[in-house]
Amino acid sequence: MRCEQLKMLPHIDDFLLNLEADHYSQYTVRDYERYLGVFDDFLNKNSVPFDRINKKTITSYKAYLASRGRNTAKPGNHSDKQLAPSTINYKLIALRVYLRYLINIDYPCPLAPEAVENLKAAPKRPQLPELKDLIRLIEAPSPEANIMELRDKAILETLFNTGLRVSELVSLNRAQVDLVRKQIVLKGKGNKIRILFLPDAAAQWIGRYLQSRRDKFKPLFIRHSGELDTRKSGEGMRLTVRSIQRIVIRYAERCGLSIKATPQTLRHCFALYLTGEGANPVPLQVLFGHESLHGITCYVHASDKYAEETHRKYHPLAKSD
Repeated sequence: MRCEQLKMLPHIDDFLLNLEADHYSQYTVRDYERYLGVFDDFLNKNSVPFDRINKKTITSYKAYLASRGRNTAKPGNHSDKQLAPSTINYKLIALRVYLRYLINIDYPCPLAPEAVENLKAAPKRPQLPELKDLIRLIEAPSPEANIMELRDKAILETLFNTGLRVSELVSLNRAQVDLVRKQIVLKGKGNKIRILFLPDAAAQWIGRYLQSRRDKFKPLFIRHSGELDTRKSGEGMRLTVRSIQRIVIRYAERCGLSIKATPQTLRHCFALYLTGEGANPVPLQVLFGHESLHGITCYVHASDKYAEETHRKYHPLAKSD
């Protein structure tokens, strides 16, 4: 049993298996298990049976989260710094999804999922590099130097040109990339197919990287140091999320980027520059793999200049002669 330490939550194993069946990424499933472990710990410490939870329980749980440090998921390891509202909301979202699952399997759930409301957090506009600086970042690797720099060049091109989540990038296999059609095929929740499009340059860099490899491993991006995985699939060679994060940070430092850059920065920039050129948010929603337009708004922060141009172009009394 994978969740023996979660004593208070009914059907938790089945819930996590259901997430996997719905094609949630392994990282999301792991996070949900960890987040729900925090709620289980809260119930256990306060001697609250799961079938007795109510709105007051949720209010107390929010206060419990707000009073603890960033390492809430690790018992006995706390920080003086309080959890950010957005971090607390991740844990509340996991609880809400779990309660909804219990209702779907006809379990007598003591609380409606809608009763678990997120904290209201002021949205923060991310600090993003200008296009010229972003280009410097993407051109920072020296692909002629060695295969790792060639791989990193292909990774940076892919991140910026597709808007992929870093978890989606690390899970990519060779078979999902069609370099002739210049497409990446993803399978999301509910077996929904999502197609992403590769510009010529990105497809060429991926092609060059794959041609330089002498293995037949399934993962698209692998490590090229450390102990060799002798399994045929080469799953142990697959890069991790943390590896990709370190790659982006390394090249941001190499090119002297003045702001912090992460894989998420490239995803934000993908959305920003498409909308800045007049892209419709509806197809952007599809490219990003969001269920609704609401999910895309956190990535779209139109510049003041673009907002002014839009106003002048479309408002009937503001149009230029």
